[in-house]
Amino acid sequence: MNTLCFDFGNTRLKAAFFQDTKLIEIFIFENGSVESIGSILKNLDVQNTILSSVVDHDPEIENLLGSKTKFHKLNHLSSLPFTTAVGKPETIGADRLALSAAAVYFFPKQHNLVIGMGSCITYNFINADHEFLGGGISPGMEMRMKALNQFTAKLPIVKPDGNVPLVGYDTVSNILSGVVIGMANEIDGFINAYKERYGNFNVHLTGGDLVYLAPHLKNQIFADPELIFKGLYAISEANNQ
Repeated sequence: MNTLCFDFGNTRLKAAFFQDTKLIEIFIFENGSVESIGSILKNLDVQNTILSSVVDHDPEIENLLGSKTKFHKLNHLSSLPFTTAVGKPETIGADRLALSAAAVYFFPKQHNLVIGMGSCITYNFINADHEFLGGGISPGMEMRMKALNQFTAKLPIVKPDGNVPLVGYDTVSNILSGVVIGMANEIDGFINAYKERYGNFNVHLTGGDLVYLAPHLKNQIFADPELIFKGLYAISEANNQ
């Protein structure tokens, strides 16, 4: 059974094509047009589709997927491999649901902290009883870079870089140090705080900024840039039986 998983995030619109359980190809869309998605469906043999969206996408996309495939839109009513013990489950972002599903699917009956690196950093904790307890949200790397530029008179926009000095020697390297190493210290701080409360657990780091942050983390992590797609596939399997 072939499955196409769509992830419409704030920064990028992407899709992943699975043949059975194997991820074969990833697509990145310049825009979320019905035509661009329709062209992919024409070129692939797809039976199941699932959409995770945190943006206002064209509703015709859902009509197209529903007419051509067995379609599921991820939401708080989806069948999930975990329960949501938070006060308002309908407010949990679809991306956070998918990341949590991946952790439970691959590391069942264990405490899991999933850290998503997108427009925002999301901290998602699922305990060994498969309960999503919540977590935290903070600004992502691009948001921090833009804020420094927009809320000051002279600081420039700086592009992320993996080669970051601890002690900056000019404006650009000072910003890189403050943002990249600052984020790494934030993440390590959260992990250490969770350790004090929950003891042993797995830490999963995923998302577009993973490559910049992973080298600066002191804690041991599982790094998987495509974790959200694996979670979407698991949810699709549960909802498209």
